[in-house]
Amino acid sequence: MIQRKSAATLAACFLMTGSPTGLADLYIAGGATSESRAAARIEFDTMIGLDRLHPQLDLRLATGLLLLNGEESDENAAWLLSPMLRYTFAGERSVFVEGGIGAAVFLDARIGSRDLSTAFQFQDRIALGGSLGPGELSLSFTHYSNAGIKAPNEGIEVLALGYRLPL
Repeated sequence: MIQRKSAATLAACFLMTGSPTGLADLYIAGGATSESRAAARIEFDTMIGLDRLHPQLDLRLATGLLLLNGEESDENAAWLLSPMLRYTFAGERSVFVEGGIGAAVFLDARIGSRDLSTAFQFQDRIALGGSLGPGELSLSFTHYSNAGIKAPNEGIEVLALGYRLPL
């Protein structure tokens, strides 16, 4: 029960500090963890063009929440900070691939049977997507791990389908 209240408080604080319209886009994803638990991610992000380096390269900066379903005592949540490099292939459909290394801070260092050892985790994410309607649809694979900072290092993975909607 305490974790549910903590996750709700964390979500409320995050949403109250959201960016003004036009400065950030909304990204919502749903999927499953390597522990076969439901996972949801809600983020606000912004794109920065890296035309000086390459005309098809962008930097996507995102922050948000990862919510992990479980039994009442196993629910968990994390605050995410996700920088991603994006390469958009030439063509009308705007197909892209993106990847990056970010950070996550979990409310609890245990997720199901896995002991993460530390609340702080590195986040490695890779995604493939393209334009759909006014936004973008993407499939992402994310690995959370403490990179050996403290043993045991039993990271988790999340496979998710998401939609990015311009605000």
